[in-house]
Amino acid sequence: MNLEEYAQGNKLFKAYFKKNKESLLKLVRSGQSPKALFIGCSDSRVIPDLMVQSDPGDLFVIRNVGNFVPPYKPDEDFHATASGIEYAVSVLKVQEVIICGHTHCGACSSLYEDISDPSLIHTKKWLELGESAKTTAILSLGINAPKEELLRLTEKLSIMKQIDNILTYPIIKKRFENGSLSIHGWYYDIETGNIDYYNADTYEFLPLKDLAQTDDNL
Repeated sequence: MNLEEYAQGNKLFKAYFKKNKESLLKLVRSGQSPKALFIGCSDSRVIPDLMVQSDPGDLFVIRNVGNFVPPYKPDEDFHATASGIEYAVSVLKVQEVIICGHTHCGACSSLYEDISDPSLIHTKKWLELGESAKTTAILSLGINAPKEELLRLTEKLSIMKQIDNILTYPIIKKRFENGSLSIHGWYYDIETGNIDYYNADTYEFLPLKDLAQTDDNL
C-alpha cells in the first residue's frame, strides 16, 4: 500500500467521521471511558474492532507480539504493555480484560524455532513469555505430535498463561477478587472468523457466538 492508497482510505474515513461527528466529538469533550481492555496480537490479520464490531471509545487496545503479558515487575525500566495495563485498570477503570490469542500465531510458531539473528535480540527475549505454554503442550501431546496440533494447543495454553501473568499485578488481583473486574481468554480463528472463550468452570474453549442473542444464520 502506497501513500495514495492510505490517502484514499482516510478520505473514506472522513466520510464516516462526518456521519458520526456528534458521537465522536462527545468522546473528545467527555473523554474516553472504555468498557474493556483488549490485549491482542500485533498480527495484521487480527483487528479487534472489526472482530466484535465495537465503536470508537469501547475498547482500550494493547497489541504486541503474541498477545503476551509480562509478569508484574515493579522497577523503573520501560514497560509498554505493563504501562497500558496499569492505565486501563487504574485510571480508566475498565470493567473487563480480554486477552485474545489466535490461530497461526507467528509468535507461538517461533517458540519452536532457533532464533539466532542478532537483529531480533528483543524478540528472542520477549518470546520467553511463551515458553511455559510450549513446554506444557509438548508434555501433553509429545514432542513428536503433528506440528499443527502442537501449535494450536500452544496458542490456547499461552492465553491461559497470560491470564496467570496479568493476575500478578496487584491492582488486577485486587479488583478481580472483589468482583469489580472480569478477565476473559479468547481464541480467534483467522480462517473462520470464529472466537472461542475460555470457560474456567469446564476447562475448555467454547464458541463465543453461543452467548449472543442473534440470528444463528449470521
